[in-house]
Amino acid sequence: MDRQELAAFLRSRRERISPAEVGLPRGPRRRTPGLRREEVAQLAFISTEYYTRLEQARGPRPSREVLGGLARALRLSDAERGHLHHLAGAPAGPPPGPSREVRQSLLDLLRRLPQAAAFVTSATFEVLAWNDLAAALMEDFSALPPRDRNLVRRAFLTPRPEGSRLYGVSDVDAFARLSAQRLRAVAARYPDSPEVTGLVAELLAGSEEFRRLWESHDVSAEPTLCKTFRHPVVGPVTVNCDALDITDRDQQVVIYTATPGSPSEEALRLLAVVGTQRMDQQVDFPA
Repeated sequence: MDRQELAAFLRSRRERISPAEVGLPRGPRRRTPGLRREEVAQLAFISTEYYTRLEQARGPRPSREVLGGLARALRLSDAERGHLHHLAGAPAGPPPGPSREVRQSLLDLLRRLPQAAAFVTSATFEVLAWNDLAAALMEDFSALPPRDRNLVRRAFLTPRPEGSRLYGVSDVDAFARLSAQRLRAVAARYPDSPEVTGLVAELLAGSEEFRRLWESHDVSAEPTLCKTFRHPVVGPVTVNCDALDITDRDQQVVIYTATPGSPSEEALRLLAVVGTQRMDQQVDFPA
């Protein structure tokens, strides 16, 4: 355990976080940059005295539970979490679960792609961020609670009229295989994650199709490079599909673009104008 480096690291991470970021009031007499020691201790569920000793390089070796609490309180990235455990002399175990935090640079990227439908998914296929065109092509994710933004849960468990499953996309069977196989690999990466184990159990109990795909034990599938959406407003929209892996967060940026000069490009331009405000009739949008 490197007490001096651990103390310096904790102090530097504490000072970079504003009270507003963790839902705390700033207060009129705050002289400390970032959070106070007692605030970190409160967020980490440890005593202020114990945390103070850690920052003064006087504390005993913290347990994995304490390190986990500090990582959450200080909003550490996976790399920072690993560094914290290394300094404390307690190598980190597997991440507790898939990351939901999307880097600001990726959020900026989505906004800079006005002619493409783009969104970010977690390892469990939860839609974490999206641009306006993705909402217009698929659905208004902002109107849904996070649970209902999970593409796999909605694909396998949400009853839909024939032909409308997964937005009526042409590769629905391929997506089913891909999602089941990727989830098996995700379950191996996050064996202790209640989110992952709960999602898999829910799918196994509620979908015979998912259960059959899961029991095949396959862990790889070829991605679909082109698909067609049957959109209720603009009709068929054929898009090229590209997925960029964000390995440090175990996320993907999915980008749908239409071939220049094609009717589908015109359809996307119309959707960019119409957005999610069509509202002449209620549309059932599976995800």
